[in-house]
Amino acid sequence: MNDPLTRLTAGLETRYEIGREIGAGGMATVYLAKDLRHDRQVALKLLRPELGAVIGAERFLAEIRTTAKLQHPHILPLFDSGEADGLLFYVMPYVEGISLRDRIQREKQISIADAVRISSEVASALDYAHRHGVIHRDIKPENILLHDGQALVADFGIALALSNAGSTRMTETGMSLGTPHYMSPEQAMGEQDLTARSDVYALGAITYEMLVGEPPFTGPTAQAIIARVVTESPRPLIPKRHTIPPHIEAAVLTALEKVPADRFATAAEFAQALRTPGFTGGRTAVTATTFPKRLSSLSKKWQAVAAATAMLLAATAFGLGRYSADEAVPPVTGRFLITTPSDHRLSSFGNLNVAFSPDGSSLVYAGQNARVRQLYIRKMDDVSSSPIPGTEGGTDPGFSSDGRWITFWHGARLQKVSVGGGAPIPIPITNINAISAVWLDGPDVVLTDNNGAIRRQGGDGKSSIIARPDTAKRESVLLLTDVLPDRKTGLLVAIPGGASSGRGYVLDLKSGKRTLLIDQAIGGLKYDNGYVVWVQQDGTLFGAPFDGKKLTTPPVTIAQNVRFTVGGSPQFSVSRAGALVYVPEQPFQLMYVDRNGKTEPVLDLKRRFHSPRISPNARYIAMDFTQQNSRDVWILDLSDKTLSRLTFDNDGHDPVWNWDGTKVAYATARNGVIGMFMRNADGSGSADSIHVGATAQTVGAFVRNSEELVILHTSQMFGNGDLYTLSLNRRGTPTALLASPFNESYPAVSPDGKWLAFVSDESGQEEVYVRPLHGQGAKTLLSRSGGSEPVWSRSGRELYYLGSGETGTLLIAAAVSTGAEFKVVGRTDLFQFSEYEGATPHANYDVMPDGRFVMVHQGRMSEIIIVQNWTAEVKRRNAGSR
Repeated sequence: MNDPLTRLTAGLETRYEIGREIGAGGMATVYLAKDLRHDRQVALKLLRPELGAVIGAERFLAEIRTTAKLQHPHILPLFDSGEADGLLFYVMPYVEGISLRDRIQREKQISIADAVRISSEVASALDYAHRHGVIHRDIKPENILLHDGQALVADFGIALALSNAGSTRMTETGMSLGTPHYMSPEQAMGEQDLTARSDVYALGAITYEMLVGEPPFTGPTAQAIIARVVTESPRPLIPKRHTIPPHIEAAVLTALEKVPADRFATAAEFAQALRTPGFTGGRTAVTATTFPKRLSSLSKKWQAVAAATAMLLAATAFGLGRYSADEAVPPVTGRFLITTPSDHRLSSFGNLNVAFSPDGSSLVYAGQNARVRQLYIRKMDDVSSSPIPGTEGGTDPGFSSDGRWITFWHGARLQKVSVGGGAPIPIPITNINAISAVWLDGPDVVLTDNNGAIRRQGGDGKSSIIARPDTAKRESVLLLTDVLPDRKTGLLVAIPGGASSGRGYVLDLKSGKRTLLIDQAIGGLKYDNGYVVWVQQDGTLFGAPFDGKKLTTPPVTIAQNVRFTVGGSPQFSVSRAGALVYVPEQPFQLMYVDRNGKTEPVLDLKRRFHSPRISPNARYIAMDFTQQNSRDVWILDLSDKTLSRLTFDNDGHDPVWNWDGTKVAYATARNGVIGMFMRNADGSGSADSIHVGATAQTVGAFVRNSEELVILHTSQMFGNGDLYTLSLNRRGTPTALLASPFNESYPAVSPDGKWLAFVSDESGQEEVYVRPLHGQGAKTLLSRSGGSEPVWSRSGRELYYLGSGETGTLLIAAAVSTGAEFKVVGRTDLFQFSEYEGATPHANYDVMPDGRFVMVHQGRMSEIIIVQNWTAEVKRRNAGSR
């Protein structure tokens, strides 16, 4: 067992259950683990074996005990440390939140008030540690965690042990303590006897970066950065951001003084200066000067040392360093956030709603303004987005391989529009209701058809099947996700029934041969110039080198918290130039919404809530959400706002109450097959299997005063969604209720059990219809110009649905008569639905007896994150792990 993780897992099996990797750096790898003794999640850090060998277990454990005594509100405490099979580790609390680095990457420049607050909290932690004789030595945004907005400084536990290992022995490992952007000049020049003023410098550099979006000194290599740290003065902040008050600029620049004696003596003094209007520190205005003038402000000793160091660093960088003059400097990975303009937001309709051009110069996304959904384009050299004429109603954008065309779906039609403008042009797909498609720039299209098979269709309309789902592996859909530049190789995700993720494969588009690439549940497998990238169901985005058949190194985490729509695809796209774009997940909140759109939280907790269903007595809400990568059904007691977990399937979803509220039916995937189960609403007893079938989709609705249930199936004949009834008394084969070549979905049974509302696309777009639940009575069109997600009022006198209006997607109330025949009496537009999460193939909201709605609030959804040179990051991190 040479693998460090395997050795660590074996050595700690009675104390910790080690899970996935959640972070990695030059010194240690971080794993999410379960503390078995205390039944809690922790962050377990494993020191690199070569580093542990240099430090020595005895020294490490002795030094870390000193820092374990630090107890402060803004210091992340140390839970445990030790040795296992020769490996050194230490354990800290697992903090649900983000690091300051994550926030800087997301926001670029942090608000001045927040920057001052965070700096003051970190200063408080440092001041406490300094008074207890501990210097951190590696203060950087990655070591500052933000939990509920509050700063927590991490890794005090390793600083003293590493520094006492000595510079000579550290050099043997190829590592050094400290990060060039935040190193004080004395630390950069190798001084061992550092004081509190060195940490003050690092905090000054972090505050500088929070305020203006970049550290005081940058450069293409570590050597170049260090050379600037020891020889140059930082540029003033106010010219970069005019709203920064003068006293804050003066405080930051004082903290960044070259000579330690010229800085604040303590971190507390720095924090006080940040909060003191009128503070000048005795400074005059700083101007950009030449190298000799910068040196003139230093003492003679520092002039000599800095000049000699700069010369040495220059020689190292250009002669002896890692990169020579005739070797390209590796590109820096950059992450930045863009937002949609205030007049529109990102659309939640469609499967995948962001696309990057092959050269990374343009971003296209589906947006929703007050009136219509359409595509927008954002040039990377521009600061604003522009609507693309002719794409109204469009979803799922993509680019042709040469970047000249934008493809998109309009209803069931695949179209293309020139990047330079012009009218959309249809891309013919004949007699096939495609799930996804990739246009090959010529007459051919490769697509996933409505039976889940991969087809190739020529310009003459003739098509042939390339690959079918493997029923032995319980596959229901082969979702084509990308086609490589050779136009001979495809990427696909093989999805089991009812799921939205599955194993990743490489597909030979001629022979149909499949090669397993990723043996775990993933989504959105994409190719980018010798690399592939994909997303796990928990929103973690991975990338790895790819030789056309297999991954050539272990995958590397590129991003987390990527939006993965329920029942859909992860929202990300790649260029062919090492850049990618993704939509970050937003925490959802369960809200009461009245008929005027006024909101009130049902629960303060924020989760990925889905499919809320109110119990018949209106005391409980059943819903599903994901927690710790496990999606299950929970019951909310509205009387005391307590949540109880009802299912333990790790995939329980789409709950439905039976008519008297004693039981809850739900769907779940087991062994790749969707099953429908039911259990007592109070959690007693075990789950009872209702129905399992290869074509099953989800539970629909119970029929009042009966043991009959409406469920959704995929038609074996047509491949579309159909509605069936199932008798819980007989538990036999479901009986077809609505089965046709069209999609029927969103079943809703009236409170009296006589009428069925549903959605069909038989007219070419989704519309809401109502028909008698039993018998062959005529159906009535309820919606106008499109509709979905019907829900009955408790009285049965109104039927709500989502429809189109002049101001976008609206919740509409249709007054109805349900006597001997069904009639629509009138329709009333209630409020815009744009900030609430919809769902398919069932409604994602419900209505209380008092007329208030319970909805899943998703916010404006306007953020997009761009990662430049992500492939370079994969290459660097893989090189560093060898």
